[in-house]
Amino acid sequence: MTDHHTYGTSTHTAGELARLVGDRLGLVFTARDSYYRGVYHLAGIPNGRIEIRPNPIPGDDDEDDLCAPEHPATQVLLLVTTSTPNPALQACLASIEGLAHLNHETV
Repeated sequence: MTDHHTYGTSTHTAGELARLVGDRLGLVFTARDSYYRGVYHLAGIPNGRIEIRPNPIPGDDDEDDLCAPEHPATQVLLLVTTSTPNPALQACLASIEGLAHLNHETV
């Protein structure tokens, strides 16, 4: 089983959110640059990972596409993937001002 949570914000930049989450969880995020994701931040957590990325991503037609088109006002996405549900992690992320829980999926 894999547990996926998607959060979003228009209050914080990706870098600011990486610092906030990193400080709260004691994580170090690594900034990476991807042709199709833009600049994103990645941190490993026990049994999973957290990725912070922009919602607008570079498109092939020189126009930005949205990674989460169902949330067009959201500028930054925080994606959490764990092998099992982690209620303590979810509670910590829910306490960050300006960060909204957008989606949950278990596969």
